[in-house]
Amino acid sequence: MNELKYKRVLIKISGEALAGEAGFGLDHDVIDSVVEAIAETVRLGCEVGIVVGGGNFWRGVKNGKGMERTRADHMGMLATTMNSLALADAFEKRGIPVRVQTAIEMRAIAEPYIRLRAVRHLEKGRVVIFGCGMGNPFFSTDTVAVLRGAEINAEIIMMAKNIDGVYDDDPRTNPDAKKFDELTYQEILARNLHALDSTATSLSMDNDIPVLLFALEDPKNIVRAVCGEQIGTMIRK
Repeated sequence: MNELKYKRVLIKISGEALAGEAGFGLDHDVIDSVVEAIAETVRLGCEVGIVVGGGNFWRGVKNGKGMERTRADHMGMLATTMNSLALADAFEKRGIPVRVQTAIEMRAIAEPYIRLRAVRHLEKGRVVIFGCGMGNPFFSTDTVAVLRGAEINAEIIMMAKNIDGVYDDDPRTNPDAKKFDELTYQEILARNLHALDSTATSLSMDNDIPVLLFALEDPKNIVRAVCGEQIGTMIRK
């Protein structure tokens, strides 16, 4: 039987990953497999907070070209809320208690984000999904993941992405790119590696929260990560 290494985690899920091969919208088979993996960790006793991206519907910088940046980013926040609700529905179908909290109030469909209420939900075994980013433009959901992780006292930030770790070059264009098993925050910044944006890296460094990047292609990686198996790339002091 798997044993937990981490009692409380913050998982960042890429919005693009939820689109599957279609590259846009929601692939419910992908969502089901991701949620089932997270549900397995919950059944093991792990307390789970989730930040989800919105790139499967809208990316403010890319899709909002020519738009006022704040408005484009607000549209991206709404996209994260759509994904949050889709994940919540999948959790509920598995009998896993879940709450969606949004940084921008939309009380008809979600709770407003309140840190102490989120922590209480986690203590009661509920999955908490954080939507709308942090409610402010110009911040990536990677940065939001680190912020929410720090606020809920998560032991680790787990970034489930479309790539299986941090490389010294783009592995999609350079077959000789080298993957790192472990890096420090300072190395990420000094080498200008684009695993995380600089704000997320600095925030995790300032709060001494380790960050693990791994591939979501196999959702079971979430269980492996929570149980302490060596996968992806670990970023820490």
